[in-house]
Amino acid sequence: MELLKGLRVSLFLLFVVFAASANVVEDDSSSTKATAPVKKWYESLNIRGYAQLRYNGLIQTNPDLECAQCDRSWGGDPEFFFRRIRLVFYGNVHERVYVYIQPDFASSPASGRLHFAQIRDAYFDLSLDKKKEFRFRVGQSKVPFGFENLQSSQNRIPLDRHDGINSAVANERDMGVFFYYAPQHIRKRLSWLVSSGLKGSGDYGVLGLGVYNGQLANSPELNRNKHVVGRISYPFLLPGGQIIEPGIQAYRGFYVLPSRSEITQENSPSEFLDQRAAASFIVYPQPLGIQAEYNIGTGPRFNPETMSIEQGRLHGGYVQVSYFIRSGGSLFIPFARWHYFDGGKKHELDARSYVVNEQEIGFEWQPNPFVELVAMYTFSDRTFEDALRPINRQAGSLLRLQLQVNF
Repeated sequence: MELLKGLRVSLFLLFVVFAASANVVEDDSSSTKATAPVKKWYESLNIRGYAQLRYNGLIQTNPDLECAQCDRSWGGDPEFFFRRIRLVFYGNVHERVYVYIQPDFASSPASGRLHFAQIRDAYFDLSLDKKKEFRFRVGQSKVPFGFENLQSSQNRIPLDRHDGINSAVANERDMGVFFYYAPQHIRKRLSWLVSSGLKGSGDYGVLGLGVYNGQLANSPELNRNKHVVGRISYPFLLPGGQIIEPGIQAYRGFYVLPSRSEITQENSPSEFLDQRAAASFIVYPQPLGIQAEYNIGTGPRFNPETMSIEQGRLHGGYVQVSYFIRSGGSLFIPFARWHYFDGGKKHELDARSYVVNEQEIGFEWQPNPFVELVAMYTFSDRTFEDALRPINRQAGSLLRLQLQVNF
């Protein structure tokens, strides 16, 4: 009898424990249903992109007129040419961690070879505060030097960046660590200047400071020295809604020449001081737009008289005027630009010496947000000399066409 009584008590206790456990599980289940599921990091990533198809041979007066940094389909036999095929993977994987990865599928690692994939951007923004006003950008990204350098090729009106400031950082990018600061309302303004179609440069803060390799994007570091850069820029909102954005920037470092002919290897150093300072002034097109930049500095430059590479001064810039005409859902933008550059291009063979005087006139037409057509006539006078071509001045004109598809 005592055994049966103890068995009944044990069974009763087991029942109580089971019932309590069931209630706990039920409560947990209802609690789970009431709480929103946690979003996985990969669910925060987005994809966008664009592609640019060009043709430069419709009217070409001088096939020896080239611009390797601008567009390799200049000169020679005209061809249809993919200038860019970009995909962008981006998003906030955490409230303070932003990811941005952009490969390009139209890279040309060598002459005669087209459409190779190459990383353009691969960086991570690490915010120090909830408003994301203070952040570090780590990885390969644009170096904060020059408004047009920072402006996306997807938004820029002329087909190519000008030689003067773009020669400072070819492909605009390098590997490093950059610090950006901007108040929250200014970050929103910088973002709006792009999303509204006013051709903004993007959000690179009102203050940008950085340390980077200095040998340009997708290139290994060749010395122990690092380049340093600083930029201050502010988009002022004037009465009536007009926005102007003045800015100043500078960088300094030592650059190792990556490409030299045999004769210059014998009588020229391999490392040079590389430093510049620049000023920018932007009046956003509402509807008239004015954009101007100028830089001065020093760097390596080929001297055809001594057949050597020397430390040399450089300077150059541009002035651009545009006018926005909106009609229904379409946008028509006539524009004109003049630019000048006198200096060496460190990333080209023998730090090729340049004197460029170029005028461009054309228009951009956007029938809808997904399609853009640019027609631009270029009048160019270019002297570009290295040890293989110590005397080389080419002048001419050409009509350039581009179809861009945004997606």
